[in-house]
Amino acid sequence: MDTFLLMVHGILAVFLLGALTHQSLGVWWRPARGDQNFFASFRAVRAAHYVNTVIILYVLTYLVGGFLLYPEYRYIVRPVLEQLRKSSIVGIFELKEHFMTVGIVLLPAYWYIWKQPQNSGSGTAQKLITLILALIVWYGFIVGHLVNNARGFGL
Repeated sequence: MDTFLLMVHGILAVFLLGALTHQSLGVWWRPARGDQNFFASFRAVRAAHYVNTVIILYVLTYLVGGFLLYPEYRYIVRPVLEQLRKSSIVGIFELKEHFMTVGIVLLPAYWYIWKQPQNSGSGTAQKLITLILALIVWYGFIVGHLVNNARGFGL
C-alpha cells in the first residue's frame, strides 16, 4: 500500500510540476507576435486557466505526502538515514517540509492574485507568486527523489 501511495504522490507531483512550470513559462516568457512555431504556442498558454488545477494538485499532493506517507518516513525511513549518518539528506528533507508548507499557505494569495483583473496591476504579483510556487515544487520534487534514492522507500 505504501508503494502505491508513493506512486500516486509522485504522479500528482509530476502533474503539479508540469502545470506550474508551463504556467510560469507562459507568464514570464511572452511569445513574439506572429510566431507560429511549437515554442511560440507553448509560450502562448492561457496561464490563468491553470490556477484551479494547480491549487487542486498542490493540495492533493500535500495531503498524500504529508498525511499518508510522512508517518512512514518519520518513524521508519528517517531513523535509518540517521543511523547511516546521512544528515544532509535528512536536512534537505526537513527544509522541503517547510517550503511545501509555505507553498500551501501561499495558495489563497495565489488564487486571489490570479482572479484579479489584469488592469489592476497584478501582473508582477502573478509572475512572482507563480515563480515562487514553481521553485518550491521543483525543490520538493528533486529532494523527494534524492531521499527516495538515498535509502529507498519502505526498506
